[in-house]
Amino acid sequence: MRRGRLILFIKAPRLGAVKTRLAKGIGALVAWCFYNAMLRRLWHQFSANLTWQTVLAVSPDRGAARWPPAMARQPQGRGDLGRRMARAMAGDRCHRGPVVLVGGDIPQLSRRHVAQAMAALKRADVVFGPAADGGFWLVGLRRPQWAGRLFHKVRWSSPHALADCLANLPPAARVVLLETLWDVDTPADYADYAAYLKCSRKRGINSAKLQGRKRISS
Repeated sequence: MRRGRLILFIKAPRLGAVKTRLAKGIGALVAWCFYNAMLRRLWHQFSANLTWQTVLAVSPDRGAARWPPAMARQPQGRGDLGRRMARAMAGDRCHRGPVVLVGGDIPQLSRRHVAQAMAALKRADVVFGPAADGGFWLVGLRRPQWAGRLFHKVRWSSPHALADCLANLPPAARVVLLETLWDVDTPADYADYAAYLKCSRKRGINSAKLQGRKRISS
């Protein structure tokens, strides 16, 4: 199978212009700080990966932003979310391998999830990472040219987003669903993220203490 392409579908981190739905509940500054933290995590996870090509699909199309210089970049262009995602996935006519797209607000996202999606596309036509709210945190296509039909008339920001995409597929399409994760769109999601972060930090501290005791005992 040809080398895969990972698209990070993101916005420039401008105060008041990112996570606007979340900002209505927690404030624009806190939402902006959260989004910046997620972008830094993406750079750490994916900037040095050679297994697949990583491309940034950015919005707005023009303007100053500190993007990682080692990553290829393309504009999202105009239109609703579905039109922009379809353009990002099908935009490189020279690419004939599988393509996977993820957003910038999934705290649990890791290289492992993308590797699982790429592996699934060796046998499947489509792969989704279902989100707990009825949407999805990852979408992948074996044939990028399917992107236009996949996102047609989808009810975005609703519990029907994933179901609408599945309904757009041909009856014989082979679909793989990954594990269910959550993205951060609402104040309740952000509270879950804060609890997750606190728990992760606590596990990290306990692990460091354990390693320290092992070094002392040895």
